[in-house]
Amino acid sequence: MITTVTLHAAIDRTCYVDRFSVGRVQRVSRQIDEPGGKGNNVAKVIRQLGGQVTATGIIAGTNGAFIERSLAERGIRTEFVHAPGGESRVCLNILDESSGSSTELLGQGRAVTEPQIAAIKETLHGLASQSSVVVLSGSLPAGAPDSLYAELIGIVRSAGARAFLDTGGAAFSAGIGAPPHFVKPNERELAGWLGREPGELSEWTRAARMLADQGIAEVCVTLGSRGAVAILDGAGYLVLPPAIQPVNTVGCGDAFVAGMAYAEERGDSPAARLRTAAAAAAANAMSDKAGNIDYRLFREYEPQVQIIAL
Repeated sequence: MITTVTLHAAIDRTCYVDRFSVGRVQRVSRQIDEPGGKGNNVAKVIRQLGGQVTATGIIAGTNGAFIERSLAERGIRTEFVHAPGGESRVCLNILDESSGSSTELLGQGRAVTEPQIAAIKETLHGLASQSSVVVLSGSLPAGAPDSLYAELIGIVRSAGARAFLDTGGAAFSAGIGAPPHFVKPNERELAGWLGREPGELSEWTRAARMLADQGIAEVCVTLGSRGAVAILDGAGYLVLPPAIQPVNTVGCGDAFVAGMAYAEERGDSPAARLRTAAAAAAANAMSDKAGNIDYRLFREYEPQVQIIAL
């Protein structure tokens, strides 16, 4: 089993407008609400790939009830900590259908308390002992210490599971010291950790190796439409995705993590794991929902992914 952890769960609301203009009243032509937060997106894609997954994290109010119910309807087992009072956040994505551009407004959400942190640690300890992989994704909620992911990674490792970490900023810097089994920084997150933005591919590869040198077995740096650079068990790879015209790129990184976790649990080879991850990300890009893939499209994309040894 795979477990996903979403400490900052959300309703992902996508609003479509004919042409988005700042400072003007506009009508929404259609709206889609999805259970969101990065870990929940990962859980949705793992389930669509055919994996067994449990989603945990912290939720609150009627928004939290929607998140939990919607995941359960997709065949995802849920074991969330329910926070009293307040509401889980709403993240808004405005899609301009004339240009295809996306504008995201990320809700702040409620602050987490010490009892809730203690509860998620206890819940995670039980789930990690039943899991081969535990995915820790997304930003930390207000009130959580920067060290929280590092503490959760320690719990996962003590239970004998492999910890996957996908976050940024101070939480990333603290978390990699645990260390996790896998990390997936994007360009912005890796540049923030380095204090500068690499230019050439060789620089991104060196930066990925710097992370691997921290004791992290699997490092994947996602580079958007350019693919990814990966260091898996010391070997370097360039991952070139299928050539597509994306519909919506929100959630592609989560789909990539889902593909890696799913293929990791199956025991696939490094190249097969990367191919699954890149194909899942590409399939997500062709959906108007974050954390959603058409399985037939995923299978079509798999052989189109190129894996080049570095």
